[in-house]
Amino acid sequence: MIPQETVNRILDAAQIVDVVGDFVTLKKRGANHVACCPFHNEKTPSFSVSASKGIFKCFGCGKSGTAVGFVMEHENMSYTEALKYLAKKYHIEVVEKEESAEDIAQRQRNESLLLVSEYAGKFFQESLQTPEGQAIAWQYFKSRGLEDETIRKYGLGWAPIGRKALAEAARAAGYKEEFLIETGLCIKYDDGRLADRFHDRVIFPIHSANGRVIAFGGRTLKTDKTVAKYVNSPETEIYVKSKSLYGIYFAKNEISRQDKCILVEGYLDVLSMHQLGIRNVVASSGTSLTVEQIRLIRRFTSNITIIYDGDSAGIKAALRGIGLVLKEGMNVKIVLLPEGQDPDDFARRHTLEEVQDHIAQNEQDFIGFKTDLLLGEAGNDPLKRASLINDVADTIALIPDAVVRAVYVRTCSDKFDIDEQILTDRVSRSRTDMLLAEQKERERARQREAAQAYPLPQATAGQDVPPPPSEEDFGPDAGGYDNVMPEMPVDIRVEGVVITEPYLAPCEKELLGFILEEGCTPLEFDRDSKYYIEGETLNVAEFIDGTLADDEEDFVNPSYRKVYDEYFALYDEGLTQQQIQTRLLNSMDQEVAAVARDLLIEKHQLTVKNYEQSLTAASTRLVMYVPKTLLTYQCKKVELILKQLTSELSKEQDMDAQIAIMTKIGDYNRARTRLNNELGRV
Repeated sequence: MIPQETVNRILDAAQIVDVVGDFVTLKKRGANHVACCPFHNEKTPSFSVSASKGIFKCFGCGKSGTAVGFVMEHENMSYTEALKYLAKKYHIEVVEKEESAEDIAQRQRNESLLLVSEYAGKFFQESLQTPEGQAIAWQYFKSRGLEDETIRKYGLGWAPIGRKALAEAARAAGYKEEFLIETGLCIKYDDGRLADRFHDRVIFPIHSANGRVIAFGGRTLKTDKTVAKYVNSPETEIYVKSKSLYGIYFAKNEISRQDKCILVEGYLDVLSMHQLGIRNVVASSGTSLTVEQIRLIRRFTSNITIIYDGDSAGIKAALRGIGLVLKEGMNVKIVLLPEGQDPDDFARRHTLEEVQDHIAQNEQDFIGFKTDLLLGEAGNDPLKRASLINDVADTIALIPDAVVRAVYVRTCSDKFDIDEQILTDRVSRSRTDMLLAEQKERERARQREAAQAYPLPQATAGQDVPPPPSEEDFGPDAGGYDNVMPEMPVDIRVEGVVITEPYLAPCEKELLGFILEEGCTPLEFDRDSKYYIEGETLNVAEFIDGTLADDEEDFVNPSYRKVYDEYFALYDEGLTQQQIQTRLLNSMDQEVAAVARDLLIEKHQLTVKNYEQSLTAASTRLVMYVPKTLLTYQCKKVELILKQLTSELSKEQDMDAQIAIMTKIGDYNRARTRLNNELGRV
């Protein structure tokens, strides 16, 4: 772990223009530098770098961030890897904190497994060059149309016929038997014999996103049907099949550049398409697509095109994948190939232009795909058509973004000539059912965890055993869990009243924006202002924090509250505004960094507010807008409280309780009048 003081030195040393300039040719334009974006194709520069703010932004594809973020994005590095890269560039020594004995042991163990896997990869490659390998494996690869460069690049190899070839070579090279077994490269029998898992097979190494060899797939060339066609590495500490994609290391840069990932099923599908010139292609390696694999792709793009075989198995696989991709908030297109052909066959039989044209002309969104697939079966049967429409609507319900859902509802309405409101109602019901089911599953998981943490007492003679906990014991009234569904308002109790986050979020965002952008700027109020204090000048951050503290208010939105707290923690350390901005933009907490990017990186959109700001001095603008935003925020909270109290009054039967509620309503009405009058004066 890199100590925070070292992280701070790296962040302070890293100059955005210097770092980006190592990868992109920048040209000075006014106060900024510009270039053609390295993350997508363009002819007119829309990529801007601000030296003063220490940030970059592309106004074409929307990517933005700091020097660390650029290195992470461009080189597909983790946060720690990017910091080490910059430390090396600026000659800063990184001495990581002392790890615990368990941490060291686990890290060393993982590294040992990786080293053994990489040794095996080299062994298989070298075995390919032997007479046996040339006669069998090399001829097979050539028969599949693979070129020497493709074979070398992907590290394809040959596992010798002998059942102990790798085991003996690895032990002779000093690799421990336990790691050969743990990686699944070798199998130890009860009698103590050690044998190779992979023998007499062509080998396809599987790489991590960082390029380390983590596993292998071995294909037999025998026609004997009693022999398994493929043998794969078992899951280990370095290889989890559901989290790995074949070819991701070689495709990730092209996926980012094209902002699109092509997903196929098998090793040879990837190899043939990559060799043809389609480099943004990965495979799920013969397994059903998983959520973890989709999230791995999402690190590089939000767009997936699935290309599966045109047979029934390929169609079923595509249907399974659609829902998973949509549920993760990504965009999915489907391309089916002519029946009897897989991507490997299709790539070898066509030119690059023909394959690209086929993809472009045959890509379908899930509505078109399902319609073409199922409409033929439905024919003129109204019930079957209704079933198809409901199926499409249920698929739309999986999409987390409400705007995207609305767009697809309209598309579906036009396609099937059905009332949009009917579809909207169906989607809404399906989504509610889905969220409730997910919530119920979370509740069950929490109950299981609680049962494990607090096991029921065992019965003894003469004792009654308390009944097992029911759902009510862990329900919202028991306070046992946070009863909040995804996309539903987050509720917080203030003065015993529920405050709903979405209503307040715009004000909180505005206030946090003032703090992050101008927190250390003094607020110079006129002498006749109610906020003027003789002999004392507060800056923006102090004014907002003091006002909220006086009213005992906290931000309701958890993300904004987290950034707010982090800002003042850094402020209390005595950091300058620019240093605080740099720390927040480069925070290891991705939630904090994302909010900071959203609020600090200019979007260069000409709005009425921006136009007003351009005509108003910064100090005057802050004196006008900061108090006004605070008052608006307080007004909104009071209005929500009044709404809740009114609702409670309508349900309350007890006279004394009604009087108490009406007293509160009177107090809050007076507060609202006072705030509105003050807001009008401001």
